Amino acid sequence: MASLIEELITTLDHECEIYKELLPMAREKTQIIVKNDLNALHAITEKEQHLADDINALEKRREEIIRNIGVVVSKDPATINIKAVIQMMDKQPAEKNKLIEIHDTLKRTVQNLVEINNHNKSLIQQSLEMIEFNMNFIQSTRMSPGNHSYNRGASEVDMSGGQAGMFDAKQ
Repeated sequence: MASLIEELITTLDHECEIYKELLPMAREKTQIIVKNDLNALHAITEKEQHLADDINALEKRREEIIRNIGVVVSKDPATINIKAVIQMMDKQPAEKNKLIEIHDTLKRTVQNLVEINNHNKSLIQQSLEMIEFNMNFIQSTRMSPGNHSYNRGASEVDMSGGQAGMFDAKQ
């Protein structure tokens, strides 16, 4: 079981490092969203996707290790998590402390990442709302009858109905 614990620690440590790599990228993404730089947003999203793929592979490995630990201690792997493994390790204080440290660091890092991503999500939603508002405004000015430009004969209003709206009512 000692080798499984070492493997779990190594896997969680790698996972934690990747999450730590994602933190500055998420902060950079906030600035990119504010600047409305779509090319940079696309590039950083691709980098994040590669790291997310790495995290998924590590998660699968972690689940496999937890299953193996479940077999060794004769418990259902579905009931075993990191906290449960920590509780089982009273006779191995060094590994227990390392697991506690990694667990806490991983938890804090993920919480920070969630906060930044929620902020980025909010910024994107605001941006989409502004785009929708602008689209509606443009559409409403396009569909309103008449010529709204000011010229020498501004007192005369051109009420020609020749402008095409978004929908053709004759169909």
